[in-house]
Order: sequence, then structure tokens, then C-alpha cells
Amino acid sequence: MNIEINISQITEALRHVDDPDLHQDLVTLKMIENIQIESPVVRFDVVLTTPACPLKNQIRQTCIDAIHQYVHPEVEVVINMTSRVTSRRKETDLMLKDVKNIIAVGSGKGGVGKSTVAVNLAVALSQTGARVGLIDADIYGPSVPMMFGMVNERPKGFDKDGKTFVYPFERFGIKILSIGFFVDQSKALIWRGPMASMALRQLFTDAEWGTLDYMIVDLPPGTGDIPLTLVQDFPLTGAIIVSTPQEVAIADVRKAADMFRNDKIHIPVLGLVENMSYFSPPDQPEKKYYIFGMGGCRKFAAELNIPLLGQIPIVAAIAESGDAGNPVATDPESPITATFNELAEKVAQQIAISNTIRESFEN
Repeated sequence: MNIEINISQITEALRHVDDPDLHQDLVTLKMIENIQIESPVVRFDVVLTTPACPLKNQIRQTCIDAIHQYVHPEVEVVINMTSRVTSRRKETDLMLKDVKNIIAVGSGKGGVGKSTVAVNLAVALSQTGARVGLIDADIYGPSVPMMFGMVNERPKGFDKDGKTFVYPFERFGIKILSIGFFVDQSKALIWRGPMASMALRQLFTDAEWGTLDYMIVDLPPGTGDIPLTLVQDFPLTGAIIVSTPQEVAIADVRKAADMFRNDKIHIPVLGLVENMSYFSPPDQPEKKYYIFGMGGCRKFAAELNIPLLGQIPIVAAIAESGDAGNPVATDPESPITATFNELAEKVAQQIAISNTIRESFEN
């Protein structure tokens, strides 16, 4: 069958397809590329804002429907779904210029599972095909080396322009650095604030990170020297807040949110993650016991007008896998892996939305 089709018809049809998150059509957003026509077959690329896009199948089908409706119902539509992670970085930004997005994972309180969330989020993002880095910024209590089974590892150095740099480790497709790779973790690290802040800067600037779509930064608890150094010295895309459901935890977490939203800092809070949300017995997975209370983080997220990105249950496999050096999100057989995959999709989604909103505002 020979159907008269031209590129203008296809382009106009796709103007009727909006990105569900960005609320603009795909043509305006420059997400349509490489239109090719060999009637009755039409081929083109849809360039998503992240490989972790949770709506890719919906967008694909809407494109097909639009062409059938506005061009011809018997056109065969072949779509290549690809991605190009968005960034607000400017060409004049020299520091970490090849890192598109730096995301802080923080909390005002210790023991809520920031490292668990940061590590498994990094793994889940990497498994979507994104290029991911992870910095353990908890200078006084680094846990990332243990969670990746690398406690006794030491990074290799190299000289460039008269200065010594290091290569980050790579594990599960993630580039990783931690102060724990440079010190004896069996001994207390007795450093004043300025020394700890300098060590943090070196993890960023004295390493060969290469090109990254997402750099996840696992912050220490509180709002002291390390978090302040990060937000003041490095171009953060946004922050994720981790809390447990009980009110005493949320009271401390509120301080971390206030720090990021301070008038002098202005770091977007991308959302809240509720860790240790509930417990389900292994033999009764349909039952949920809200040991630390119910609804606290959802209420807090609504108060801050940010999304609740995920609710991570209390599961023994999370702690066991971390202790064994294999984050649970690396296990495709684990039921909890789907929870972290969904979290990664929502985080990537919020990053794309935030970047687009801020770019529109700045322009």
C-alpha cells in the first residue's frame, strides 16, 4: 500500500502528544528526532529525559495513536525509544562539568537508612542504563565500602598536570568513592570541620569521574559542616530527604528540609522517601504492620508540597544484603528490588521536571 506521507504531517501529528510530566508537546520539547518515511512505514526516535522514565510505554502508544488519527490509520509506526538525561549545567560551569545532575540524599537524623536508600537508588538508576556515580560524604561514619563489599580496597592514583588524582571504583556499573577507602575504618576519625570539608571536596574534584548522568551523594545526618560544604560549593540539582514514619524522626528531618530550602541555599527538595515504612511477615506478605506509625511521612510531604517518592518496608534482606556487600537492588529475584526500581523511576522523573521548570524560569 502506498500512502502519501510527509515529514510535516508526522510532525504536526506529534504536536498532539504531550509529555505527561512536562505538559508540553514532544515536538516543542525537541523530543522527536530522525523522522524517516518509507511509505507505509514511518520511523523516528523519541528522546526521553531519562532512561528510567516510568511512562515510556504510554508515550510510545500515544505517538502511534496520534499518527493513526491525524495522518492515516494504516501507517506502520516504528519508534525507537531512547534517552538524553536533562541537566541545568551551563557550558561555563567548569567544576564537574561532565556530571549532569548531583543529587544529595540527606536527613536531619541518623539511623533512618540514608545510606541504604542512596546505595540502592544508585544501583537501580544504573540498571536503567544511566551513568551513575556515588559519593559517600559521611566523612565520620562511612558505610558505603561495607555495603559494596570493598572495606579493604584502596583506589589507584595517577598524576595529571602536576597533581595526583584517583580513579573511582566501579561496581555494579556505578563509580564509587568514600573516605572509607583512604582511612582505617576500625579507628575513629578525629578531624575538625575544615579538614572534613576539605576531604569532601577532594572526593569530588580529585577524582576522574568522567561523564555521569547522576551523581548520588550520601550525606551524614544533620545540617553541619559537610552538608553545608556540599550545598555551598557544588551545583546540586536537588535533594532527597529520607525519614522513618514516627514523629520524632520527622521533627529532625524537618531541619534538613529547611536547610535545603533556606533563602541563601535554594536547593530543590525533589521528594521524601519513607524508610522502615511497615513490616510484612514473610509467610503473610499481604499483611502490613506499621511498627513506627502510619501516615507521618505522607503528611509531612504534603506539608512541604513535595512528592512521597517511595515507602521502603522493613525487610531482613535489605540489611543482610548490605552487610554482605551486595545491595538488595542488584538481586532481580528479590521482591524489594521492584520497590527500589520504582523509586529510581520517580527520582529520575522529578529531576527531569525540576530541570525543565528551572530552565523555563531562568529563560
